[in-house]
Amino acid sequence: MPPAPTPSTPALGAGRWNVFPAAGTTLTARDFFAATEPLLQGIIDDNALTGADGKVLEDQVRATLALGTRETSLPLGIGPDSASAARELGGQAETIGRELASWAASALERLLISRIPLPAGPLVVRSHCYGHLLTPPAADLLRGRRGGPVTMQLYNEWLHQMVLLRDALLPFTNWQDVPLLITPTGLRHTEPARDAFLTELLVRRIRHAAIVDFARRVVTGTSGPAGYGFEAGGGTALPAVLDRPPLTAPRHLLTWRTDPAAEDTVTYVAEVQDYYAAPAPSSRICRPPSPRRGRSPPASAPGRSATGPAPPASRSPTTAPPPMSTSARPCAATASPTGRTPPRTTHPPTPRLAPRPCGPHCAHRGWCGRKQATPPWTRGAGTTSSYWPCSVGSTRRTSSCAPPAVSPHGQPRTAPDPAAW
Repeated sequence: MPPAPTPSTPALGAGRWNVFPAAGTTLTARDFFAATEPLLQGIIDDNALTGADGKVLEDQVRATLALGTRETSLPLGIGPDSASAARELGGQAETIGRELASWAASALERLLISRIPLPAGPLVVRSHCYGHLLTPPAADLLRGRRGGPVTMQLYNEWLHQMVLLRDALLPFTNWQDVPLLITPTGLRHTEPARDAFLTELLVRRIRHAAIVDFARRVVTGTSGPAGYGFEAGGGTALPAVLDRPPLTAPRHLLTWRTDPAAEDTVTYVAEVQDYYAAPAPSSRICRPPSPRRGRSPPASAPGRSATGPAPPASRSPTTAPPPMSTSARPCAATASPTGRTPPRTTHPPTPRLAPRPCGPHCAHRGWCGRKQATPPWTRGAGTTSSYWPCSVGSTRRTSSCAPPAVSPHGQPRTAPDPAAW
């Protein structure tokens, strides 16, 4: 018995403006825009549009997808006092809207010259009115003497799909690379999630979990637990700050990262839901002090390492433990897993600080001079003066530092002439 014939793909025209499969498909923003061009072709055919009419529709699209206009579809006010998430999403809306409007202008010019065939006949689509306002020239063009119900509903459907496309891409920094789930109704399956997303954006400080949930719905069509990212077939969506400089990266947006190994839909959730209940990070890590720039630790004595004691001589090299990193060493108080007390860790001594310069404003009791002295109160090599400690009683701003009356060797010494300093 021969197999049953496979039904052919329905043709464009009549009441069908797309050939998307019933199970849905995934398309990028550019591919989906190209798939909506039959609606524009139906508008051109039904209204007998000319090249002069393209500017009217282009201005209408820009006004609908922009912010702050009378015809805007996203009444989101952005200012210096707005929440950071609202500013980031508002900037995304303006960027995406301008790009979609430029795509529409190019498509209208091309379709006026090279039309899309509609084998099933002239396109007639029933589209519910969503209240998108028209500019006066567009209202005259679509509803005036040359327009009518067919043209108006074709344009309404195409414009609403563009609005849904703009809003579906708001959570993503690299929005042109995101694979969107497309059904035979286009992006209408995102309307419930979009309503909840925009409601939270417009009436409160939107949560990051709400942004992630809306992004997951436009990519997978399903919801999930509250998280900070998700994984779907072909990639992952995680905060943009993970691989960008923290000072310049968006704080609330996601970045789609292609990953062929990703198959199932997975949500990334925090390990501890209440971060106040999270345990404090372990502080039992001893770090040796970093030497000051321009100075190196003193040379270690023979048989002794600058970072710790040498291993016992009886331990063979094959059984000696691996050297520990100098960036993180366990504290000596930490119990050894074998029950034995670990050896005491010796860190390199901190280099001696350079003495403060002595002068008429010296009121310190520290060392005087611009170089570090060798033995105290001795003449420095290659210098013309000795290094003297500030006198204990030298507190007047006009007095110079003077040496003590008696040197460490017991020999009387008088203060040098200040001019010799």
